[in-house]
Amino acid sequence: MRFLSLIRVQENTGKQPSERLMSEMGKLMTEMKSAGKLLDTAGLAPTAKSKRIRLRGGKMSVIDGPFTETKEMIGGYAMLDAGSLDEAIALTERFVELHVADGWEIECEVRQVFEPDFS
Repeated sequence: MRFLSLIRVQENTGKQPSERLMSEMGKLMTEMKSAGKLLDTAGLAPTAKSKRIRLRGGKMSVIDGPFTETKEMIGGYAMLDAGSLDEAIALTERFVELHVADGWEIECEVRQVFEPDFS
């Protein structure tokens, strides 16, 4: 089963990952990829460089970032291959634990990916 782990961060803190954190994340990502558990991962650009496409009342609009009403933003994601939600949570917890030493406050949302057959 595939699970999407969405990494939520406070956008306007100016906090940047330390060299230690980047190194530890690199080691963890390499390990998880080698084990076939990490399918894809990336950080995302700030909302100031983003757009939202909204459909309301039958009308579509494009909204420029930054999105002031958004307190937390999705700062990145990881696509995981796990046998259960519990395993996906355990994999995500390993990532979150790396941030403790640098005083980060992050939140990850883990959701199973439904894979409909469109054929």
